[in-house]
Amino acid sequence: MSLFDRLAGRYAPRPKDQELALAQARSFIRQAPVLYAILVANSILLAVTQSAAPALLRYGVPCLLILACLARLGMWWSKRHSDLTGEQAAALLTSTTYVAISLSLAFSAWALALFPHGDAFQQAHVVFYMAITSICCLFCLSYLRVAAALSALGVLLPFFGFFAFSGNPVLVVLAINLLLITLALLVVVAGNSRDFAALVASRSETARQQDEAQNLYAENERLAHLDSLTGLPNRHTFHRELQARLDAAAAAGKRLSVARLDLDKFKSVNEIFGHAAGDRVLQEVANRTRALGAYVARLDNAQFGLICDEPRTETQAAAWGETLCAVVRRPFVFAEASLHVTASAGVALSQPGDRAEILFDRADYVTSVAKREARGGAVVFSARHEEEISRVRAMEHALHTADLDEEIYVLFQPQFDISLDRVTGYEVLARWRSPVLGEVSPADFIPMAEHSGIVPKITQAVVRKALAVIDQLPPPMRLSVNLSAHDVSSMTAIEGIVSLIGKAGTPCRIDFEITETAVMGDMQQANAALLALLALGSRIALDDFGTGHSSLTHVQKLPLDRIKIDRSFVAVVNSDATSRAIIKTTIDLCRNLGVSCVFEGIETEEQLEALLGLGGSVMQGYLFGRPMTQQMMLEKLSSPQPGWQASRNRLFGAGK
Repeated sequence: MSLFDRLAGRYAPRPKDQELALAQARSFIRQAPVLYAILVANSILLAVTQSAAPALLRYGVPCLLILACLARLGMWWSKRHSDLTGEQAAALLTSTTYVAISLSLAFSAWALALFPHGDAFQQAHVVFYMAITSICCLFCLSYLRVAAALSALGVLLPFFGFFAFSGNPVLVVLAINLLLITLALLVVVAGNSRDFAALVASRSETARQQDEAQNLYAENERLAHLDSLTGLPNRHTFHRELQARLDAAAAAGKRLSVARLDLDKFKSVNEIFGHAAGDRVLQEVANRTRALGAYVARLDNAQFGLICDEPRTETQAAAWGETLCAVVRRPFVFAEASLHVTASAGVALSQPGDRAEILFDRADYVTSVAKREARGGAVVFSARHEEEISRVRAMEHALHTADLDEEIYVLFQPQFDISLDRVTGYEVLARWRSPVLGEVSPADFIPMAEHSGIVPKITQAVVRKALAVIDQLPPPMRLSVNLSAHDVSSMTAIEGIVSLIGKAGTPCRIDFEITETAVMGDMQQANAALLALLALGSRIALDDFGTGHSSLTHVQKLPLDRIKIDRSFVAVVNSDATSRAIIKTTIDLCRNLGVSCVFEGIETEEQLEALLGLGGSVMQGYLFGRPMTQQMMLEKLSSPQPGWQASRNRLFGAGK
């Protein structure tokens, strides 16, 4: 391949140069009229002055050259409004390179052919024509570096060759002068061309970065509104859509239904089959519910929200809710396993004036009712639930505004050690007497306090009251206080308890009871919290043993002094052989581990006899005493304490 072909091939259509080719083509479209106007005007003027030249050189040749220039100008002019592609632009620039060298050689040959026929002035005009026209063309082609260089060489080489060897000193000097000027201009043009290419590259890079930023913004917008696993709208989008549909329904005088669908015990799917299988279940639930024609969104891990325009009555809404639960009950058949999952649903019908958050709160509330009372089925929000919500809201407000140190009081339930034949301690039970609501059951306010995060304050109030009475109890009698999951999972809460006990300034006789659920979230944090309490001299008891998850794991890893067997085993100890076997195994386990074993919920003599026969010793329940006030407890302790054998008839008589 020749040097000329290699240089011209620079503008072959290559994808990486297409932006530059487009920019060069657009620039040259603007400069082409100037270039060809210079060529045509200078050529006409030169022809006019060459009166001594033959007609062919004076008229014929310049006419052909001017027609070629006009044709080329017309081609470029026709492209001024065209949307060129990069390949088209590169092809046009390649042809321009060839045309540039061809025209420069043609015009040079014509001018040099005129030179011998003129006088000194006419010859000077030829020299001037070739020099000035070359320089003007060089600048007009400045953004096309190869075309500019070839065009300049097409004039310079014939000019220099012709005049440098003419024998005329003036012409030789002119040839050398034009050579130096042309070379200098080529350096300038090369620099301008590089700067232009750099500018185009910078502009292209800026545009690319803007496109990337726009694409990233669009992707972030999409991810902000969609769930990545299922492709469903997320919680934020769901609430926005719900409000929009509520507004549209209100304007049309219609109602709509909202449902929350919650997969039951979905955590076990991930634990047994793995998270990959759990993800596939969620994706299939999304597909099944979406096929029902409702607007579906994924609200949380295993929770879905649905909006439907069809159910208009409670009966229709109940049927729709059952349909939702039914599609989830169908087996999930995968290559490696077949899974069975159930779901509970809560459905609420819109009322005039509803806002999205109010309507969804109703569906959310009855979903919890469904999981509690009709697991695997659907519950429709009704007037009864409205009353319950009002009561719960009132309780929640009262709890948030309560003076806990004043309103929380404690009761004490004895723990009796048969082997020692005496009461060895009391469990401290929290109670709430609200000046607004009156007496509130622990079954109501404790879960609410845990949900709202207030329970650590209640725990500290109970610890303060326990510390206030502990010095009135004869040593080595101890009190035990229940800790919630919030207490165990927060070092701030534990530090608050440690500070209270430290300020008491007496040997610690406060023990703490935890449930297995309280330590499941973070075993490492639970251990750190319990060790901080053990350092005070406290003892740790595992409450409700046998009802949580992985009980033996917790027994192994936690610093325990005592295990309390749940009342559900005690209640059926006389009728259920499996419960008796579990109790016997737990007693042996405690003996081997060197920890004491406490039985809760003992209410009858038959239960007691069965537990004694299995090796039980420490008892707690109505048979040994109901929860009592501080005054009642102290009165019992101040009176003579008969042994167990002497007092069992009296205790049994106290009954339930």
